[in-house]
Amino acid sequence: MVMLIFFILLWYFSLFFQTFFQHRYAAHGAFKMSKRTEKIFFILTYIAQGSSYLSPRAYAVMHRMHHAYTDTELDPHSPTYSKNMFDMMWRTRIFYNRIFNNTMEVEERFVKNVPDWPVFERWANSSLSRLLWVGVYVIFFAVFATSIWWWLLLPIVIAMGPVHGIVINWFAHKYGYTNYKQKNTSQNLLHVDILMLGESYHNNHHKHPSSVNFGTKWHEFDPVYPVIRFLAWLHIIKLTKPVLVYSAD
Repeated sequence: MVMLIFFILLWYFSLFFQTFFQHRYAAHGAFKMSKRTEKIFFILTYIAQGSSYLSPRAYAVMHRMHHAYTDTELDPHSPTYSKNMFDMMWRTRIFYNRIFNNTMEVEERFVKNVPDWPVFERWANSSLSRLLWVGVYVIFFAVFATSIWWWLLLPIVIAMGPVHGIVINWFAHKYGYTNYKQKNTSQNLLHVDILMLGESYHNNHHKHPSSVNFGTKWHEFDPVYPVIRFLAWLHIIKLTKPVLVYSAD
């Protein structure tokens, strides 16, 4: 039971900070926060994602490129230009590393207003940091895993962020339904998205990238949206764009 609770909590905490901080805030600027609050979320994201932590700056740049070049050779993660999901994951890793290490030329529009904390990022993205997190996970499994079968979850725990990426960037460009006809393969993977905290409404997101609410139909519940509204009510963040109203059909 401890292992199951641990895995579920890690899945959702990692995913929440990915969609809230790295995706909606860093990549799309759907809301604002102070620099002090921003650094708090840097740290919380690092704690939640551990060994699979992604730099909010590099993530934002890469994701903006995905929107600008969807389903083309310049798209950092597209099933159209990958043989399988693991090939896509490796391609994404190459793009991420080149962006993080500033070894590729990036257009100015992709780096505008992205959050950056170079000193912290050097540690959070270091091999030593990732190895230490892996060590923490291994010790946790050694103490609490009551069956050898629980150890099958260890690779997912270590690579939690990329696993989330596969679910959306591979499957949501291959399967699902569409609300909006667009010049890309984005689809909504789930009708009610509890599993991916609204991220699977990918067709909606490509239509309205900066919306704080990824759901647009009456049945499309985005669990992160009320959290954003609550944080805005507490003045921890400030909404900067009109909230997307549910469509009538």
